Amino acid sequence: MGLKTTNSLLLLLVALFICLLSSVEATGNSSDDSDKCEPKGKGCSAEKDGLLLPCWRPFKTSTADYIARGFVYFFALCYMFLGVSIVSDRFMSAIEMITSQEKEVTVTRPNGEKAVVTVQIWNETVSNLTLMALGSSAPEIMLSVIEIISRKFESGDLGPGTIVGSAAFNLFCIISICVYVIPDGEGRRIEHLRVFVCTASWSVFAYIWLYLIIAVFSPNEVEVWEAVVTFGFFPLLVIIAYITDRKIFFMRFLDKKYTAHYRGTPDMLGEVQNGDIEMQKHNNHDGTLLSNHDAHVGFKGSKTNLHDLSSSDQHKKDFMKKLAELKDQHPDLDMDKLEQMAAYEVVQSQHKSRAYYRIAATRKMTGGGNVLKKNLEKKSHEKEAAEAIEEEETFTKVVFDPEQYTVMENVGSFEVAVHRIGEDLDFYTYVDFETIDGSANQGSDFHYASGTLVFKPNETLKEITLHIVDDDVFEEDEHFSVKLSNIRNAKSLASEKVHNDPSIDCRLGKVDECMITILDDDHCGVFCFEEEEISCPENCGEVKIRVARHSGARGNIHVPFLTIDGTAKGGGKDFDDSFGELEFTNDQTFSTITVKIMDDEEYEKLEHFFVEIGNPRQVARRSSTGTVIYEDDFNKDESKMTEEELIATQGRPKLGAITRCKVNITESKEFTGAVDRLLKNTNMGELLSTSSWTEQFIEAISVSAGGDDDDEEEDEEGAGEERLPSCMDYVMHFLTVFWKILFAFIPPTNIAGGWACFVVSILGIGALTAVIGDLASHFGCTVGLKDAVTAISFVALGTSVPDTFASKTAAVGDKTADASIGNVTGSNAVNVFLGIGIAWSVASIYHAIKGTEGGFKVEPGALGFSVTLFCILASICIAALFFRRFNSSIHYELGGPRKAKIITSLLFFGLWVTYVLMSALVAYCVFDPGF
Repeated sequence: MGLKTTNSLLLLLVALFICLLSSVEATGNSSDDSDKCEPKGKGCSAEKDGLLLPCWRPFKTSTADYIARGFVYFFALCYMFLGVSIVSDRFMSAIEMITSQEKEVTVTRPNGEKAVVTVQIWNETVSNLTLMALGSSAPEIMLSVIEIISRKFESGDLGPGTIVGSAAFNLFCIISICVYVIPDGEGRRIEHLRVFVCTASWSVFAYIWLYLIIAVFSPNEVEVWEAVVTFGFFPLLVIIAYITDRKIFFMRFLDKKYTAHYRGTPDMLGEVQNGDIEMQKHNNHDGTLLSNHDAHVGFKGSKTNLHDLSSSDQHKKDFMKKLAELKDQHPDLDMDKLEQMAAYEVVQSQHKSRAYYRIAATRKMTGGGNVLKKNLEKKSHEKEAAEAIEEEETFTKVVFDPEQYTVMENVGSFEVAVHRIGEDLDFYTYVDFETIDGSANQGSDFHYASGTLVFKPNETLKEITLHIVDDDVFEEDEHFSVKLSNIRNAKSLASEKVHNDPSIDCRLGKVDECMITILDDDHCGVFCFEEEEISCPENCGEVKIRVARHSGARGNIHVPFLTIDGTAKGGGKDFDDSFGELEFTNDQTFSTITVKIMDDEEYEKLEHFFVEIGNPRQVARRSSTGTVIYEDDFNKDESKMTEEELIATQGRPKLGAITRCKVNITESKEFTGAVDRLLKNTNMGELLSTSSWTEQFIEAISVSAGGDDDDEEEDEEGAGEERLPSCMDYVMHFLTVFWKILFAFIPPTNIAGGWACFVVSILGIGALTAVIGDLASHFGCTVGLKDAVTAISFVALGTSVPDTFASKTAAVGDKTADASIGNVTGSNAVNVFLGIGIAWSVASIYHAIKGTEGGFKVEPGALGFSVTLFCILASICIAALFFRRFNSSIHYELGGPRKAKIITSLLFFGLWVTYVLMSALVAYCVFDPGF
């Protein structure tokens, strides 16, 4: 079922409401009951001004005028519901930003290595029952609170009726749609069954409790303790759901039949710095193991589940696997394009929060387009823009290039290059230079040099000539340096002392000193690796390890080498085995060993192997057959050598201190950088975030193609063909552009971690809800509907439409039923505990302080019957879901065989029609339930 089909169904529901309630009104008008059962309607004098909106006067007018007023109120309500959807979009974005915050946790693996993994701070169950539930239920909760305030702390029917009516629509209609939209033969199961059982039980209990406090404990009155306890059930629900989810205390023992506890996993074992870790797996109906859902830390500062850590690695593996697949499929594409393709495909398949589906549904419905594609493209453009900005020095500079020279002792003289770098060089530059002693001393090792270099206009290169002293004394390699100083600039050539022109910006660069190393050429040299340990990325292709020759550079020398396995294995697995001899010609000071590295695209890879060199040997000559004959072949036993022969051996080639080099194979920086960017860009909080008001206003005035993800045929690159906005997209954008621009003034989600957006958005929801409350009451009075009936029908439907689209999208797009129906029960309970708890607590405390006779009065009436009926029908609905789950021919809460889908959908829809019809009949006193 596509978006258009769902829209048509909802319009059909609205038409059914009008016909149904009109017939109920007619039945109620013919009743001879007392005045309290007589509906308000045309010309009723009971009309009162609302909190913000006055009544439409005059009261007494024609039938045609009342019909026209009814249409105006109806469409005004619809428009206000659109506004609530838009501001709730911003509200849910803030909630997603808050609940997706992450922290780094350090673990110790069995081999003692430390690893840092990223886990989310908020537990999924806790976030669903607190901020997520508040985000989806904010209009109903705010309406209940505002109605109490507007009626001067007296009870009304609109707020409680909306809460119960919304719960009925959510539980019956939304689940009915979700069951049906799953493709034939497919199904979705609730993965976190323990949490669903807990929240479902609480959702039924919440309405039983509501009946008890208005009809049993203190009939017709709500006492302070009853209201406060109602509100207190909210944190109790969160705590119990958290305990159930984490299997704390007794919950560990209730599950033994289905749960196996592991202290560790094959790929990650160890202890977390902030607590013990444990992973649970649950048996599926077919005997397979389902991984624990929890990829969160829970309440802030709580223990970290081992699966939190392994899930972080699993996300990386998913990204790596997808990147590798796309690289094989599209070898000619650059990494940026591959990242964008991989990000879209991975995010499409991964678990998403209720907030994401709510936001996605709202934006598609209002011409905002596919939020996933738009935001991934935005992240890609931001990355390109960031890479395009390079920090450059804007001034002209004078530097050595290169900054190091290595020369033989017998080189005689050589030149050191000094460069002037800049764009406009139409001036003279003077810079002094001077040689500075190091381990090499002027006079004995080199000739002192100093002077002033003069760069003429547009001249960029000057050279300094240095002279090296050659001797026959064996000595270690030595070094000295050349330093630039005292730079001056002038417009013209000066014959005397130069004064710097401050209008010319030419300075010494960072490389204002050059190092010169002198290699001794009187002996064969000492051979060793330049570094004891080096690292190379696995995608480098090959690694080059330098072997240096110092303290002499005379003669042709062969140095044997070979590779040795470490944690990295040769033979083509991690690297190719390599062995042979390096050949150093006369005066050659270094050579390179090349080893081929295999790329298996692992994240956070750290393996090593070794390269080792053997004793160097000097080449004496080659035989007529080409065989190399070494000086060692003629060597005598040192104990039999003369003193002259022993002195001569000091010039032979020798091994230095570093004869073994450890080569670490690390992850590819390009590859891990791509994975890291994917992890960041596919974090839903980052993905849905906004960083500036400019960005929000551009988004507000832009219209994009809508439609459902499942209706779109993606091309091979995963981004789908470019779609133009449809006529309906333009219409919905035109209808909502005022709200989009208005709520673009809300602070971006990146400010204060999303909390600024959270606070301002909920104030906006409150303001719109106050207007909706007034419009709903005026609409009911105009068309002859009581507030109780208006609440369970039009208002409940209007506040639940975005949730309907969100659940439908989640049902089709997610692999489980949790995001589509698993959160419905929790939201229903939260509606009562917050919406009723807060409103009635304030009112009961107010009347207790004022000393009102009879306290805070709440007549059971239609509300009591509505609550009772809902509890009965909700129990039937939940029982039907469990029957589907454990029935051998269905197995799923959603979807399954076509016949079962149709029967279940009709059953749930029938439960809702029964609830609305019976509640309306009682409201109009067609029959008396005895409450």
